[in-house]
Amino acid sequence: MILNVSGRTDIVAFYSKWFINRYEAGFIDVRNPFNPKLVSRLNFKDVDAIMFCTKNPLPILDYLPHIKKNIIFHVTLTPYKNDIEPHVPSKSKIIEGIKRLSQIIGIDNLYIRYDPIFISPKYNLEYHLKAFNKMCSLLNGYVNKIIISFLDNYKNVQKNMSILNYRPLKEEDYKIIGTNFSKIATSNNMTVQTCNEHHNLGEYGFIVGDCLSHEQAYILTGKKYPNWRARKGENCHCVQMVDIGSYNSCLHLCKYCYANYDEANIQNNYSHHNPTSSLLIGELSSDDIIKVREK
Repeated sequence: MILNVSGRTDIVAFYSKWFINRYEAGFIDVRNPFNPKLVSRLNFKDVDAIMFCTKNPLPILDYLPHIKKNIIFHVTLTPYKNDIEPHVPSKSKIIEGIKRLSQIIGIDNLYIRYDPIFISPKYNLEYHLKAFNKMCSLLNGYVNKIIISFLDNYKNVQKNMSILNYRPLKEEDYKIIGTNFSKIATSNNMTVQTCNEHHNLGEYGFIVGDCLSHEQAYILTGKKYPNWRARKGENCHCVQMVDIGSYNSCLHLCKYCYANYDEANIQNNYSHHNPTSSLLIGELSSDDIIKVREK
């Protein structure tokens, strides 16, 4: 199996010590988000690869040489300020962390996500073009793959409309982004792609791909996997992964996040985190039903 660490929360940024404890223990317990009494137990001996997803790779960098698994990283790096991403560290620190990460895992196993893109009076098209150019120039030689996506209308987005203050993108916007991002990426020895987007920008030279494609998974593991059934939509063809995270537990509190939608619950969940527990949030109960997940 391939672990996704994680689309539900930023384990790397806030729970790296817990993850390393679980790796050393040899297993992880994950509550079913829709049936909390049902717990899946994942054994690391059955794990073929790990895809880490984070906005801040710094807390796990020193641990990575000790993880004897195939590793791929997606690091989200956006140009937004703390009005949109209140608790993301300074982008200069993240960029230095990305450079170190590239040296540890190799450039071919590292993706940068400029994600999500939205347009507002503050974060207008000119702002994004300058920010994307600066990001690519700073990471030239350390990164060769960029993924972008556009803002989706999640519950949290609706709640934060007055803060995001975004407007719908027009066809001309997609053309400007597609043309310029493609040119900037190419000039910095990078490819740029979309994943699961209706406007995939393929006509402007973007790769139309997946977050973790079947080809990349085979290169990593030498194995073939089915499509990720948990992901809906005809544009997603990512391989099957197992997400070990918990919703409403990320302390970045980004205003566009799909996995966080209840800030009071986030703080409550974090207060129940125990780095020595087999669960990310809370402890096992006597009436939990534990099922060992097959490979």
